Parts: sequence; C-alpha cells; structure tokens
Amino acid sequence: MSRKRVHDKDFEIYIPQDQIERSIRTMAEHINRDYAGRNPLFLVVLNGAFMFAAELMKSIEIECEISFVKLSSYKGTASTHIVRELIGLDHSVAGRNVILLEDIVDSGLTILFAIEKLKKLEAADVKVATLLFKPKAFQYTYDIDYVGMEIPNDFIIGYGLDYNEHGRNLPDIYRIVGT
Repeated sequence: MSRKRVHDKDFEIYIPQDQIERSIRTMAEHINRDYAGRNPLFLVVLNGAFMFAAELMKSIEIECEISFVKLSSYKGTASTHIVRELIGLDHSVAGRNVILLEDIVDSGLTILFAIEKLKKLEAADVKVATLLFKPKAFQYTYDIDYVGMEIPNDFIIGYGLDYNEHGRNLPDIYRIVGT
C-alpha cells in the first residue's frame, strides 16, 4: 500500500525496503573494510535504530560487539531539544572503538549528547553511522562517518522510525503528506 494513516497524519511511501537494504549493505562493506581487526563496539540508539542495526549486523563480517542505549529527544513530530537517557550504557567503552548506530540524524542533538558522553567515558574513537541524514536540519559540526541516505527535512516513519510510537514496524519508509 502506498499510503498509511498513523494517528491523525497521512504518510506516503518514500523509500522502499529493497533500496534501504541495499544502502545498508553498502555501509556494512565500508565498516568491514575500515574496522578489520579492530573489534568495534556497535552502540545502537533505541528505539528507532533497531531495524537498521539488525539489518546492518547481517552484513558485518568483522569481529565486533553490540550494545544498546535508549535516548529520546522527540515528542510527536518535533524535537523537544532536550535529550533524555532512558536506558544507559552497560559496557565499558574505555579504550574502545565505538560506532554509534542511529536511525536518523536531523538536528544532531541526540548524537552530540552520545558522543560527548562516550568521550567522557574515554572511548578511543567514536564514529557515527546513520541510516538517514537530513543535512539541511543538521545544526552541528561533528562528522557523520557513515550515511545510508541523505533526505530532505521531511517527517518520516517506518523501518524503525515512529510517529508517537506508531509506524516503526513498516518495512518501507514513508513521509508525511500535507502538513
């Protein structure tokens, strides 16, 4: 189906699942090459990045570990501009190469919070891998090291992304219609 209604908003299909998965496999190839022999810790930012992380890990061939944190800065379709840590880090990152896995980087606030925390915990190296990047919404100067796809500043759902906790289960990515 090309349109979905979630709560009070309509969404249309924007990026099909096969295109998403091709992009993730390409990203995995780059990470495999860049981190061969380094045993990175993949740190998944929940809830949104769970589908991206699961698909990425299917193509990661290097020795690695994975852990999860839950950070939140959104309510509805807008950022609250405050990052809340709902589930914290349970691995030591001191001296580790950490790759943050995020579903989408728009303003960049959530990832900045995570990067700063990991640096305080003495991670040797912190890289960012995101399925989606909104360069026109990005407000910071740190690097986004691995980008699946760049998109315009539209509100989207599906493939782990939500609108008020609904729509995460959609296998494709949808964008809002008629805001």
